[in-house]
Amino acid sequence: MANDASANKEKNTDQDANEQLEDAKRPVNKLVFIGVTIMLAAMAGSVFFAFKFIESERARALQEWQIRLSIVADSRSSAINAWIESNFNTMTDLSQNASLQLYMSEIAAAKNAPPEEANPFGGTAGGEAETTYLRNILTATAERTGFKLPVAAAQVNANIERVGIAGLGLVDSEGFPVASSPGMPPMIGRLKKAALKALEGEPTIIDIFKGASGLPTIGFVMPVYGIQDDGEGAKGIGAVIGLKVIDEDLYSRLVQPGEITETSETYMVRKSGIQVEYLTPLADGTPPLKRALAIDTPDLAGSYGVTSPGGFAIKRDYSGVETLMVSRPIADVPWVLIRKISRGEALSETETRLNTMLTVFILIISGVTMAVFAVWRHGSSLRATQVAQNFKTSAENFENLSKFMNLISNAQPAGIVAVTADTVYTYANEPAALDAGIPAGDMLGKTMAGVLGPIKAQVYSDINDKIFKRFAETDDRDGCRQMHISTFGDGEDDDEDDLQVIKSDHIPLRGDREHPPGILMILDDITELTRERRRSEKMLRQLINTLVSVVDRRDPFSANHSFHVAEVAKAVAEEMGCCEITAKTVDIAGSLMNLGKIFIAPELLTKTGDLSPEERHTLMSSYLVSVDLLSDVTFEGPVVDTIRDMGETWDGHGPLGKNGEDILDSARILAVANAFVGMVSARAYRDAMTFEKVSDILLSDTGTKFDRKPVSALINFLENRDGKELWAHFRVRPTETNEDTY
Repeated sequence: MANDASANKEKNTDQDANEQLEDAKRPVNKLVFIGVTIMLAAMAGSVFFAFKFIESERARALQEWQIRLSIVADSRSSAINAWIESNFNTMTDLSQNASLQLYMSEIAAAKNAPPEEANPFGGTAGGEAETTYLRNILTATAERTGFKLPVAAAQVNANIERVGIAGLGLVDSEGFPVASSPGMPPMIGRLKKAALKALEGEPTIIDIFKGASGLPTIGFVMPVYGIQDDGEGAKGIGAVIGLKVIDEDLYSRLVQPGEITETSETYMVRKSGIQVEYLTPLADGTPPLKRALAIDTPDLAGSYGVTSPGGFAIKRDYSGVETLMVSRPIADVPWVLIRKISRGEALSETETRLNTMLTVFILIISGVTMAVFAVWRHGSSLRATQVAQNFKTSAENFENLSKFMNLISNAQPAGIVAVTADTVYTYANEPAALDAGIPAGDMLGKTMAGVLGPIKAQVYSDINDKIFKRFAETDDRDGCRQMHISTFGDGEDDDEDDLQVIKSDHIPLRGDREHPPGILMILDDITELTRERRRSEKMLRQLINTLVSVVDRRDPFSANHSFHVAEVAKAVAEEMGCCEITAKTVDIAGSLMNLGKIFIAPELLTKTGDLSPEERHTLMSSYLVSVDLLSDVTFEGPVVDTIRDMGETWDGHGPLGKNGEDILDSARILAVANAFVGMVSARAYRDAMTFEKVSDILLSDTGTKFDRKPVSALINFLENRDGKELWAHFRVRPTETNEDTY
């Protein structure tokens, strides 16, 4: 009995121990579950943000390609427009030739004269002498300007009559031929139709068509007026027609100088009914006008170009290859220029880099998660020595991952460095070392001034100091991250070798017991893109100056008015602390606001007597004509809206009824600058006002006509920024010599 009791007691003791062990395991298992859930959620979140980062980088790469393609498309479309303009200039010079006008007048007179009257040039009443002379003018001009048979087409047997292909021709006021150069086809059909249109005073382009030779041919038609006719409202006494076979003189302008990509191509298309017609030779060897595709072809680049000229998209080209493309309309003709590059070539390097980065991110996330889980799991169940071994293993894993990250970092095109608060390098990848000209290992421990030089080091150090200060206060890494674009060297001349533009991303890094806080810097050289942008801006400014000079030449008292307004408006915008876009907007708007005055008679512009209400309204509303002329032009800022709003008043009595803050800031600045320049400048009907009087007038109109802020900024510039000395020449009255010149 005693043995049985002892056995029962031991059995009860074992059961109690097992129950206590189970009770001890339950909270442990719950903690394990919570810990695993948190780690999985963290891993999922990390993967999500990794994918989001990769997508943002992919979008940035597409935007960069859009900029590159747009720069090339703009330059090529300018070259095509220049070719069209040069041909029109040839036709204009010929139509305005005084001898040609005289002989055409004589032929017209001889045609209407009685048969018995003699020709004053010694020819017959039909004007044979004049016709011969005109034929000689046309032949000489055709040989000189390219309006002639192509060499291949001209080399035919002398006994075989040549088919008319190209040349120059004249028709009379009824569209009947007068004279033509050799090789000119009969002036019938589309040629006569275009000539009759030109006789009404409208220069005409005969769009590209297949000529008698089967080659692409284009025509230009200009009216011919009598010597005494001014061309306004008069009917032409004839018209000059020019036909030209399109050749490399046009096609070569589609080729971008210095092209290094394999699949880049520039070609032109037009809409022809329900088809897209390819006007120029294609990279696959297709001749011009030999290919046309349905306009509703899915994702066709040509269809997108003719329906949305000026756009950027990812489409398929004529051979079905997926491409990045931009389009530009060509002025005066229904042509659209398309610049494209295959998506594979454009984005292959980017996709490889991003996929590699994504792989690395996932590997790091997985590795870190697994390592943390392993350390945590083993640390709760193994002895201290086992835990130490696990930590050693984890350290080796992290070291391998660090090496792998270095490999990926070195494969990036941008320089990546990490520096401390005292500008000492703690990390540098190979591209950064290559730019510095020393090995990456030698950069560690050195200061930025010792590697980059004092100028660059000071720029980056100032940026980093502000980030360190803000990060210490907020501990918000994303909120403290900054991107800057810094220019080093001579930024005034785009061709200077020492010009360098760097885009730098600055990301704060938290410190630990072994590493101090730092800044991760990603340095990307965008010098070439910046040079191209500056060249485009310079070209735009030259075009604006040319347009302004056309207006200024018509009125000596308003000469340089637009330039003066632009100068004053820009100074006021900068004095008010406006952004760069606003300063550029008022500069360009001030230069172009008087473009509408080209439609106002010079007599009205220079009238010295009192102006009638109708005349004053014509002058005051000329800026709205400028708005109509510029409405389809794309500017970086709201240039057209600024010109449209400049006539509005602060109290709402302007043409559009806008008032107060509803009026664009740039328009309020421009209105003040325009009024200021108008009053301090001499006019045909009055002398220039003094700066003091103009300031008083502007102040008195504050709150009714003008906004107080730009008026205050202008007066402060006059009084405290040497504005009176700077703009004293505005008040100089044009001399009699200048008046005669204009």
